[in-house]
Amino acid sequence: MLTTSEFLVLGGGIAGLSFALRAAEHGRVVVLVKGGPYDSNTAYAQGGVACVLANDDTFESHIADTETAGAGLCDHEVVEAVVRGGPDVVRELMRLGVKFTQWEGGSEEDLDLAREGGHSARRILHVKDLTGREIQRVLWENAQNHPNIEIRRDSTAIGLLTSSRYALHEGNRCLGAYVLRPDGEVETLLAKVTFLATGGAGKVYLYTSNPDGASGDGIALAYRAGARVANMEFFQFHPTCLFHPAAKSFLVSEAVRGEGGVLRDRHGRAFMHDFHPLKELAPRDIVARAIDSVMKESGDECVYLDVTHLSASFLRNRFPHIYETCLSFGIDMATQPIPVVPAAHYLCGGVLVDLKGETTIRNLFAGGEVSCSGLHGANRLASNSLLEGLVYANLAVQEAVRRLPDIPAPRELPVPDWDSGAAVDTHEAVIVSQNWAEIRQFMWNYVGIVRTDKRLARALHRINVIQEEIREYYWEVKVTKDLLELRNLALVAELIIRSAQARKESRGLHYNLDYPQPDDRWMRNTVL
Repeated sequence: MLTTSEFLVLGGGIAGLSFALRAAEHGRVVVLVKGGPYDSNTAYAQGGVACVLANDDTFESHIADTETAGAGLCDHEVVEAVVRGGPDVVRELMRLGVKFTQWEGGSEEDLDLAREGGHSARRILHVKDLTGREIQRVLWENAQNHPNIEIRRDSTAIGLLTSSRYALHEGNRCLGAYVLRPDGEVETLLAKVTFLATGGAGKVYLYTSNPDGASGDGIALAYRAGARVANMEFFQFHPTCLFHPAAKSFLVSEAVRGEGGVLRDRHGRAFMHDFHPLKELAPRDIVARAIDSVMKESGDECVYLDVTHLSASFLRNRFPHIYETCLSFGIDMATQPIPVVPAAHYLCGGVLVDLKGETTIRNLFAGGEVSCSGLHGANRLASNSLLEGLVYANLAVQEAVRRLPDIPAPRELPVPDWDSGAAVDTHEAVIVSQNWAEIRQFMWNYVGIVRTDKRLARALHRINVIQEEIREYYWEVKVTKDLLELRNLALVAELIIRSAQARKESRGLHYNLDYPQPDDRWMRNTVL
C-alpha cells in the first residue's frame, strides 16, 4: 500500500498545520495526526503567543528576556530570527481568522497584551485563557478546507524511511515513513519533504500538563533514523497545575500569576520572595523548584495560588476557562486559593535543527516542541513556544520549497512495503500498561525537578531492563498504537537520562544536587 506526495507532515498542532498551509501552495500535503483536531499541546496552551507589538516594547527587550531565561545556552542568531519574525507570522494568524482578545471598548488594533513570568513587558497575545484551542481551531479548519491538504486522523508513524537504509546514494535523506492506519494496516508514505511536528513528551513523567499522545514520537523516530538530538535534560515543569484527584492534569496558566496571583504555603505565607527578586514572575524553572522545595520541606502535597484579592468579575472575564474548571471541582478562585503542584510541561531539547528548520538528515525538517532550535536554551521563556512553532514552520517551508524541484519524485524510489513477518496479534496488553506506568513513576522520582547522580544511575538501569523487554515484545507481535508509543516513550526516557548524566552542573531546568552551581565549562549543548 503506497501513497506519494510532495510533503508529509507528522503532527497537527501549530507547527504542523502552519507548515501544511504554507506548503500546500506548492504541492500536495499529507498530514498525519494520532487522534483528533484538539489532541495536541497547542490546543492545551492557555497563555498565548509572545510577540513584540506594543509601542513601548522592543525586539531587543524580548531577545534579552529570552536569553536570560535560557541561562546562557540560547543561540543568539536563532533568538533574533524568531523574535523579529514574530509580527509577520502573528498577522498571518489573524488573517486566517484568529481573533486575539482586545481591550474592552478599544479599536481593532487595541490588543489586550498580557505579561508572564520572565517578560519585562506586556507582549502576550491571548484569546482569554483558551489561546491554543482557538489557534488550533482556526488552523485545523483552514487546513481541512484546503484542496491540497489531506488530513489523516488516528494514524501513527512507525518509522522514518531514509536513503541510507536502502543504500540509494551517499549521505542520508528522508524519503517518508511507514504509517499504522486506523484499520491496523501499515501504509508506505513517500514524500519529497517530511516535516516533524509531533510535539512533546510529557507523558514520560507521572504528572504532566500534556495530552495523552505526548509520547515523544518524533524524537524517537528521528533518533532511530540517525538524526542528532540535543539538550534532552532540559524538561520544563510548569509550576502550577491544579491539584485535585479528579482534575487529571489541568494547567493553571502562568498568566494568572502575571495578573497578580500569589503563591502561598498551607499557612498562607507567601514564599516566592525567599527565592527570587521577581517573586511569582520569576522564570518557570525557579518557581517550580521553589514550590518543590516548599513541598518537600513541609511534607505537603501542594501549595496554593491565591487570586482572592482580584474581583470575581475580572477573573471570570480574563480566565473564563480556568474559573469554570476550578468551579467544577468545588474551588471558587475568587474566594479560595487554588491548590497547585508542578507538572512536566515542555521539553526544551529535541531533534537538532538549523536555522532553516532542517535536521541532520537531509529533507527531514522539524518545528515546534519536537525540535531543538537553540531558541530556548536551558529554559523556555513563557509563551515563546507557540511563537517558535509559527516562525520555524515558515522557515522550513521556505527552504523546502526552494529545493523541491531538485528532489527526485517519490515513486522512483525502490522502497519495499512493510513486512510483519511472523508477528502475531498481541494478547498481553498488560505488558504495555505495566512498563508505561513504571517508566512514568521512576522518571518522576529519579529524573524530575531535582536530580542526583545516584538517582540517574538507578533510572538508567531500570530503563535498560524495560527496553529489553519492549524489544523482545515488539518483534513478536503486530504493531499497535499503544506499543509504538511505549517504545518511543522508553527511548525518549533513555535520552533524557543520558543527557542529564552528561551535564555535570546545574543550569536552567537541569538541577543536580551533586553539582548545584553552573559551570562555564558546560556552557554548550548536550548532543546525542
